[in-house]
Amino acid sequence: MNVKPDFSKHGNKAETAPAFLSVWDMHAYYGESYIVQGITFNVHEGEILALLGRNGAGKTTTLRGIARLASPQVQKGEIWLDHQPLHKMASHEAATAGLGLVPEDRRIIPGLTVEENLQLAQIAPPIGWSLERLYELFPRLGERRKQEGVTLSGGEQQMLAIARALARDLKVLLLDEPYEGLAPVIVDEIEKTLRLIKSQGMTTIIVEQNAIRALQLADRAVILDTGSIVFDGTAEEVLENDNLRAEYLAI
Repeated sequence: MNVKPDFSKHGNKAETAPAFLSVWDMHAYYGESYIVQGITFNVHEGEILALLGRNGAGKTTTLRGIARLASPQVQKGEIWLDHQPLHKMASHEAATAGLGLVPEDRRIIPGLTVEENLQLAQIAPPIGWSLERLYELFPRLGERRKQEGVTLSGGEQQMLAIARALARDLKVLLLDEPYEGLAPVIVDEIEKTLRLIKSQGMTTIIVEQNAIRALQLADRAVILDTGSIVFDGTAEEVLENDNLRAEYLAI
C-alpha cells in the first residue's frame, strides 16, 4: 500500500520564536466549496514566508482570508496580528491594523497617475512610507510619477502595487503571484526590492507559482495540498528535499 510521506512536522519552528502573525484552525469556503480545511501556522516578525502548493491548493484563498476579504467566507478559526484579533475585523479594519494585500491583478486605478495612486493610499491614517522614500526604493516610479498608472509596463505596475501597499503603515505585506507574467530580469529587480524591504523589518507572505524563486527569497515555507498544510519548515529544507518538491510542487 502506498502511503504519502508526512512532511507536516519537518522543521516546524512554531514553538521556537514568538509569532507575529498567527493563523489558527482557519476554514474557508467559496459558496459550498470547502477550500481551506483547518490550517494553522505562524509567521515571525521580519521574516519572509513562502506559501506554496499546486494550483487549487488554497494559497490565494488563505491570503484573502487573512486579509478579511468578503470572499472567501472564513467560517471558523482565529487570525492574530501583533496581539490584534483580525478574525473579528472587516477588511478595512484589518488594513488599518497593518495588513497590506497586493493581489495578482495589481488593481492599479485607471485615470490616476502613479503619484495619485500613491497619494490615494495615504488619504486616511495610518500613513506609511513617504513618497520620497517610495521613489528612492522604486526609482522608475519616481521617473514616471506623472504617467497614468495603467499605462506602465507589467513590472512597473507590480512596483506601483507594492509601493501603494507600503504607503500605508504596514505590519505584514501579502503578495499574491508578484512574479506572474514578468521577464526574469524584472523578477530579479522585484526580488531585490523585497530583500531590501525585508532588511528594514517588513514581514511578508508570498504566494508564488515560481516556487524555486520564492524559496530562494524566503526564510520559511508552508506548503498546502488540497486545503491542508503538508509542510511547515525552512525554505532551505524544501530546496534540499527532492521528494517533497516532486510530491507537492511538481518541481
